[in-house]
Amino acid sequence: MAVEAIKEMKTVPEIARRHEVHPSQVNTWKKQALEGLPMVFENGERDESDKLTASLYEQIGRLQVELQWLKKKSGCVD
Repeated sequence: MAVEAIKEMKTVPEIARRHEVHPSQVNTWKKQALEGLPMVFENGERDESDKLTASLYEQIGRLQVELQWLKKKSGCVD
């Protein structure tokens, strides 16, 4: 309903009547949706950044283990 209200293809009273809710509720949902939309896109970027960071830390961990193993096998210990 909020998307319908945002698109403004129909009036708020028409949308409310069609879904059997009060027009003020449609307006409230529309306002909440418009206020929350920027956060939807920010979270998506943050999630991708978090995934990349986790992947890089995982790779660093594997490389450190591999380096320690190679040092141990070669007899070159710190």
